[in-house]
Amino acid sequence: MYGTSDPTAAERTAFRRAEKQYKLYKTLNVKGRSRSRSRSGCRPSSGEGGGADLSAVVDFHALLAADGELPDGIGRRECPGFDRPVFCFLDRPGFYFIPGALSTEEQCCWIRESLKTFPQPPNRTNLTAIYGSISDLLIAAENQQILVEAENPDIQERNKQNNCGGKTESKYFKFVDSESQKGEEHRSNAATTLVRKLRWSTLGLQFDWSKRTIRSKSPRNSQEKPLSSSRLVERNYDVSLPHNKIPGALASLAKKMAIPAMPSGEEFKPEAAIVNYYGPSDMLGGHVDDMEADWTKPIVSISLGCKCIFLLGGKTRDEVPTAMFLRSGDIVLMAGEARERFHGVPRIFTESDQQEIPALISQLSSGDDVFILEYIKNSRININIRQVY
Repeated sequence: MYGTSDPTAAERTAFRRAEKQYKLYKTLNVKGRSRSRSRSGCRPSSGEGGGADLSAVVDFHALLAADGELPDGIGRRECPGFDRPVFCFLDRPGFYFIPGALSTEEQCCWIRESLKTFPQPPNRTNLTAIYGSISDLLIAAENQQILVEAENPDIQERNKQNNCGGKTESKYFKFVDSESQKGEEHRSNAATTLVRKLRWSTLGLQFDWSKRTIRSKSPRNSQEKPLSSSRLVERNYDVSLPHNKIPGALASLAKKMAIPAMPSGEEFKPEAAIVNYYGPSDMLGGHVDDMEADWTKPIVSISLGCKCIFLLGGKTRDEVPTAMFLRSGDIVLMAGEARERFHGVPRIFTESDQQEIPALISQLSSGDDVFILEYIKNSRININIRQVY
């Protein structure tokens, strides 16, 4: 789903050229090396992207403020009973852009939830495979705690009773005050560091990242026969993993915002979500979201934090993508044909004069949100809600 198996070929595609055009490249260090993290798995290339020409990037907020004639190829979607403006590209059906869909208060609420609640077990994160289930990561970071490896007495006793030989799983990780560990030799990580290493968390049905596959065909409408549910469960969502339902408030929001992209008379059913966390030099490589059963149902994508550039391409990487700004509070819907289009995020803007989050900074400036404020000043969070079946 992410990246390509042939990095050399990818460098020659129109989508890859657009990624390189907008990507922020770091200044070379004294050793002549420059590193920039990419979620596509492709090795970053050297270049000069810091002063990229942004004149061709579509700005839906500017179009909304101008309230005049729209540029060629861009239209408005009229939805009875839906009280927010919705833009679309006339040649790319199924893609809808809702600028400023969330109030500042709503944005702050979902930023807090994304850092405090969403990484909580039984939800899985990229840290789960390394440390197992860890709770209260945000609280530990706010309290300057560290994560240490410790003996698990319950497992030790069970191993003893069962006469387990060889390798046994008797370790677990817990947060402790750093002062209490002075003079101790432990494998430890600061909770603040782990928050920065957080890259994704999953809500609702848990996605099995180890069994990703690429669809050869998608059901484009409700009459077309989808792939069998048993195959979908085996290769994508693992229903055997412990999970909670999507939080009620988030489910209600997704149902409401999905209306412009839903088939007439149908209601969106939020069953899973993936929360992505972006640091200053993170990017999301071009990919297609192809893991759900019915592509006529949209992905509801909520942007929070620093502004970014979003690329919407075609059904192959050879088609030139359209670049647009995504700001905190914007929502993107992708359904039908749009689900087959490559898309990605080559850059987020963390510079103070380009973040465009003054309202968030003001709202989060209270004492209780100091850590969250410092985090969001150079980060972006994206919540993608999906109907699986």
